[in-house]
Amino acid sequence: MLVFFDESMERRLTKLLVANRGEIAVRIIRSARLFGLKTVAVYSAADAKSAHVGAADEAIAIGPAEAANSYLDIAAIIAAAKQSGADAIHPGYGFLSERPEFAQAAADAQIVFVGPRPEVMAALGDKVAARRIAVAAGVPVVPGIESAEISATREYAALVGYPLVVKAAAGGGGRGMRVVA
Repeated sequence: MLVFFDESMERRLTKLLVANRGEIAVRIIRSARLFGLKTVAVYSAADAKSAHVGAADEAIAIGPAEAANSYLDIAAIIAAAKQSGADAIHPGYGFLSERPEFAQAAADAQIVFVGPRPEVMAALGDKVAARRIAVAAGVPVVPGIESAEISATREYAALVGYPLVVKAAAGGGGRGMRVVA
């Protein structure tokens, strides 16, 4: 069995709250169990009989069916972690997994957040800033420009040729890339 410690190596981690639902939560719960961690599922009113609830060692209701009032409610999830004695939170994906304020709330509650630190999440959540950080660190990136101006994009296209991939710098949910022939 592996033994997990918090970042400071001051305490052993024993219980993981999974702040998500469905198949991703089940997979995280199964993996945590392989490593000897107790697990806590959270669920909305609509998910009380879901597989992830049954898969966990314990489960805590966090609100009504609407995700905005349950799975996206940072205070409710932190309260569930405290109530259960969880010393770590895994966000899964989607919902709060990319919200620096969630990672910060966990840190403020002295609960280990399984994921990036809040300041890293905030910096890399901005696509343009993330690219600049990668370039500054010497990470290879796809050549490109940082401009919202169509004239600059046309000039770049004339220089490098087509096709181009145009990526939205904000929003998009993964649908912000387009191939331009």
